[in-house]
Amino acid sequence: MKNVYYMLAYAYQTLNEEGFSSIKSEDFENVHDLMAAILIRGVSNQIKRGLHRDFVRQTEILGNLRGKIDITNSIKHQTMLQRRMVCQYDLFSENTLLNQILKTTLHLLIRCGDVKTENRKALRKLLLFFENVSMLDAFHINWSALNYHRNNSAYKLLINICWLVIKGLLMTTENGEYKMAKYLDDQQMHRLYEKFVLGYFKREYPHYSARAAYIDWNVDDGMLDFLPVMKSDIMLTNGSKILIIDTKYYGQTMQRNTRYDSTTIISGNLYQIFTYVKNKDFLGSGNVSGVLLYAKTDEDITPDNDYLMGGNQISVKTLDLGAEWTEIKTQLEGVAAMIAI
Repeated sequence: MKNVYYMLAYAYQTLNEEGFSSIKSEDFENVHDLMAAILIRGVSNQIKRGLHRDFVRQTEILGNLRGKIDITNSIKHQTMLQRRMVCQYDLFSENTLLNQILKTTLHLLIRCGDVKTENRKALRKLLLFFENVSMLDAFHINWSALNYHRNNSAYKLLINICWLVIKGLLMTTENGEYKMAKYLDDQQMHRLYEKFVLGYFKREYPHYSARAAYIDWNVDDGMLDFLPVMKSDIMLTNGSKILIIDTKYYGQTMQRNTRYDSTTIISGNLYQIFTYVKNKDFLGSGNVSGVLLYAKTDEDITPDNDYLMGGNQISVKTLDLGAEWTEIKTQLEGVAAMIAI
């Protein structure tokens, strides 16, 4: 659990701010309790600043006209016979999508038996401040409708934590009850793993340029129709040297060919990183390298290899997320050293 916290801290740099630091010293037995503790700190801080408010569209049948008259629905519901009209108006309210997601997530964690009693009590106290905020159906939240700007930027961390809770921990319903999973699934962990590795290099190697970047196809005739987009998970740049990192969080890191009784690196992943490197190094300088960075599994064979392919180094490494944090840092330092000058 401590390593999960460190991953979150690097993925979402806000966790390093004052107010969250005490979480590092706490003991957590499961992900649910860790997420609850982070939300308790974060939501408490947001309440002190004030819940975000925005203009929310309201539709109501009124006897006194307000805002814009909805003629179509007024005729449809024959409200004029009652000397009333369907009106649409904007109300400056805290009942926004951001606050609705927070309230829904707090409710889910309260109902999760793995959250400590004291944390459930703290979550209930926070809900008192959301009295005027509506609940959502956790399975049908429109995440793509979220929009961040200067006035609500502090919500970004909180909503990302909510996303991990809802998408990663919420599995199904049984008899109308929510059922919570014990761990984040591979999809959610892959997203967290990718953001963690990128956040780590941004923070610990400020003299490098670390970002997710698009890679142009190296075509001779300029014909790009129907070619897929190439976007690296992480691209580290140190002077003239570039390292393209593709993070992989799978249940297995190797593929087994029973016909030939052989174990090999997953071919699709290797083709992908090779394509990234060769198209990025279109001049053939050899200054571009690539690494497939797998999260370590319990397989008997895990890759730890370096290959020189046409003048470019292609590496396949594993990162043991179950090791002590100092060991994880050592492993990541070894990755960064690939383009040290």
